[in-house]
Amino acid sequence: MHLIVVGLNYRTAPVEMRERFALSEREMPLALQALKQTTGILEGVIVATCNRTELYAVVDRLHLCGHYIRAFMEQWFNIPRKEFNSHLYMYEDDRAVEHLFRVTSGLDSMIIGETQILGQVRDAFLLAQDQQATGTLFNHLFKQAITLAKRAHSETSVGESAVSVSYAAVELGKRIFGRFDDKKVMIFGAGKMSELTAQHLHANGAKEVYVVNRTLEKAEELADKFQGSAMTLDDAIARLKDADIVISSTGAERFVITRQQVEAAMSARKKKPLFLIDIAVPRDIEPSCGDIQNVYLYDIDDLEGIVESNMAKRRKEAEIIEDMIALEQEAYQQWYATLGVSPLIRALQEKAAAIQETTLESLLRKLPELDERQVKVIRKLTKSIVSQVIHDPILRIKELAAEKRSDEAMKLFVQLFALEDEVAHLKAEEKAGAKARKDKISSPKGLEAAPSPALDMEKLLSQLAGALR
Repeated sequence: MHLIVVGLNYRTAPVEMRERFALSEREMPLALQALKQTTGILEGVIVATCNRTELYAVVDRLHLCGHYIRAFMEQWFNIPRKEFNSHLYMYEDDRAVEHLFRVTSGLDSMIIGETQILGQVRDAFLLAQDQQATGTLFNHLFKQAITLAKRAHSETSVGESAVSVSYAAVELGKRIFGRFDDKKVMIFGAGKMSELTAQHLHANGAKEVYVVNRTLEKAEELADKFQGSAMTLDDAIARLKDADIVISSTGAERFVITRQQVEAAMSARKKKPLFLIDIAVPRDIEPSCGDIQNVYLYDIDDLEGIVESNMAKRRKEAEIIEDMIALEQEAYQQWYATLGVSPLIRALQEKAAAIQETTLESLLRKLPELDERQVKVIRKLTKSIVSQVIHDPILRIKELAAEKRSDEAMKLFVQLFALEDEVAHLKAEEKAGAKARKDKISSPKGLEAAPSPALDMEKLLSQLAGALR
């Protein structure tokens, strides 16, 4: 079995291409069913956001399955392959694992360290799990990736510093005032930058937000989103004396706020500080306003300096996360290496337990005078002996499973402990179970009732234990 991820993201495809690969919540379960039915696909998860669409799969053959996944994308999204092939990337096995860890931790995002992608990957995995599209490998891998991302954000400060101009503007305001819930905020402009700024202010507790625009209707539209109030430019200048924070981002060609207007406002403020942030290009606020006493003026260059400084901090924290990812990759590789020996280990444990139980029953028949307590002590001691006897062989086969000649080691293990019949039975049952799951998943009704691959393995091992007894 192999891991593969095929996808496109903000680095490889423009937005007009990415939006053609969008998947709604309603479509996702159907897409998962179709992916799972694709030739060679054993497990699947689809991660679809505004910045990426990625198909993760456990496959039986790498190169052919890469072809089949592209065919699935072509058919499901109804886009000719020649139009999107150049935008795709494909990672296999270890590289696919590393990519998932980087995505979930926010290192592959447009903004390093953002946390939204963690929730999106988690939701995608839970949906795939609910749809019975995942099994042993992805159930382990995605849980490991999600746990890693949570640790990365809790043990580093990668997501703490402001890395957008609008967010940096709000962070500057917090440095000066500490809180916004008792401050009056005026936002000049009703465009995207103003909306992002209003969103950050609202999230940080600002209750009195005034949106100012030459067109009152546009101002009202934005103000309604954040329980704010709208006003015209003339009204705002007249009430400038009442504002504590002014953030301006209009498309005006001349100054929207002049020094004379700010001086007039400050004369009525009784030395109360006024915080002005100009994130417009060309600038909205006359630069000399910053020379007025108790007026704090910042422009886009000041904010971009803060953003770049914070990005440098995030990049430094990202290096720590890269080391965490390397360790998690190694842990996954070790887990995967021992996955093939798990049935052998379980078979040995069950066979040893059966021998212990048979021997105990023979002993009890020969010593009928033993009371309940004595029987309990003997049962505990014999179990302990059996566990100690097989403990070292189990540790050794786990170690050997991670080495190059693991196949030979496992064959020898089977021969030494005479597990040939049990292994043959297990393989036959596993093959039958895999076919049954495939048949059930091929219809929506069967999909709902299909047991997970992990539970099937437990059932098979339980049957094996019964046969050994």
